[in-house]
Amino acid sequence: MFLTVSTTGTSRHPATDLGFLLHKHPDRAQRFSTAHGTAHVFYPEASAERCTAALLLEVDPVALVRRGKGRGGVPDTALAQYVNDRPYAASSLLAVALSTVFKSALRGVCQALPERAAAPLPLRVEVPALPARGGAELVRKLFGPLGWDSVDVRPVELDEAFPEWGASRYVQLTLEGELRLADALRQLYVLLPVLDDAKHYWVAPDEVDKLLRAGEGWLAEHPERKLITSRYLARRWGLTRQAMERLELVRLAEADGLDIADVDNAVDETTDTEEQPAPLAVQRREAITAALRAAGASRVLDLGCGQGQLVQTLLADARFTEVVGVDVSVRALTIAGRRLRLERLGERQAARVALLQGSLTYTDKRLAGYDAAVLSEVIEHLDPPRLPALEYAVFGAARPGTVIVTTPNVEYNVRWETLPAGHARHGDHRFEWSRREFRDWAAGVAERNGYEVGFRPVGSDDPEAGPPTQMAVFTRRDRAAAPAGAPRASGSGKPEEPEEPEEPAQPGTSEEPGKPEKPGTSEEPETTETAEPAETAAKPEKKKEAKAA
Repeated sequence: MFLTVSTTGTSRHPATDLGFLLHKHPDRAQRFSTAHGTAHVFYPEASAERCTAALLLEVDPVALVRRGKGRGGVPDTALAQYVNDRPYAASSLLAVALSTVFKSALRGVCQALPERAAAPLPLRVEVPALPARGGAELVRKLFGPLGWDSVDVRPVELDEAFPEWGASRYVQLTLEGELRLADALRQLYVLLPVLDDAKHYWVAPDEVDKLLRAGEGWLAEHPERKLITSRYLARRWGLTRQAMERLELVRLAEADGLDIADVDNAVDETTDTEEQPAPLAVQRREAITAALRAAGASRVLDLGCGQGQLVQTLLADARFTEVVGVDVSVRALTIAGRRLRLERLGERQAARVALLQGSLTYTDKRLAGYDAAVLSEVIEHLDPPRLPALEYAVFGAARPGTVIVTTPNVEYNVRWETLPAGHARHGDHRFEWSRREFRDWAAGVAERNGYEVGFRPVGSDDPEAGPPTQMAVFTRRDRAAAPAGAPRASGSGKPEEPEEPEEPAQPGTSEEPGKPEKPGTSEEPETTETAEPAETAAKPEKKKEAKAA
């Protein structure tokens, strides 16, 4: 089992710098013990003009049988355990040796020549015997998008004396181009076992982290990332799904130039993720549910579903035959899955619910064809310049019959005794609108996209400040008129006189002003203190992730 890495140099940057980058001296042959044999590193040539490093792995067939684990580690028949291609063909054995022997080089670390480690080098990589389940074309598909100038793949004949037998599943691979050495080694580490479609060891959950580390900078955008992920993780479906979700998060973050932490932050680490009694959050979900019932919706999207409280509420009502939660945050979706106990649901109940990862500022074909969509406490988490993208994705592309949008009413903030003047209810809120601003925006959205819109208060409707939460109900013009009790907006966005709201305040709650909702949760605690009415116990609700990635 053998591969070589070569580079060329100049008088200013001699090729022998390769020895510094690999942390292996060109003048010495070195040996390293591995779990399945011995790895040798040596330099067939080392001059200022050209330098080649070779990695040779001697596999111990007996050790392979005794320690081998997993699909493809050893063939099935007893004799083939000892007589097989593992000592000769590049596979996961060589990939593990690569990561063991060139550990620092894979990380791009070189204290002696840090600038050379960070810069592209003219590289030539040769793998004489590479098993390729999928043929030469698959090899080109995997290495072609990775920046190599040349990907030369030559099938190896089964027997040169009998050409009519055709080619074997092995190929000779030669890669040429200017890449960082660390990038080239990481690609080989991932793609050698992918092409072999086998691993000699059991694939544990930590393999997901290894894959993402090695695939940093190239795997998230690779057109064959699904195949790569599935094969690398030995087709373990649960691990593959986890890796794909995290890769999608990386892709979305890179597309918007954001850090992953800024995208995947629907779960506040500083707060308890368990639900607490929260009258305003309950009233909000009840108002949304009532509006969906009035619209006759049965298939509903919860866009920016966060930790799944609304999805859980809708599933409790049999009239909603399909409920789909969508969020960009993998962590939030994981918590939502636990909340809904997806793994324990019966077949009929499980068929009613789905959780999808996606960004609401990108069009998504999966979201088309639903009766209704809900954006509950979502829009205020987007930068205002991103709102047109959200508008097009939801109202222009998905076009559900009914869209329900709730958002805080900034005028009501003066009623929160614990909220400093001029502060938003949640640290991630990019804006909070007055009733006029919200109605103007909603009327414009309706006019541009062929909807009608009505407005309703959620929570106690203060005579001066209005309700703590404001809700808009959009109805597509080719559907039924907006539900009764929702005031219409004219083309200018100016609402008519509202009727009495259909949803009364919670029994036992006070009309007096209250505290903000508690950040990081979507349930606000009730209070028994007479000094503060129940409505004041609501604290800023945990945001639901729907930011652009």
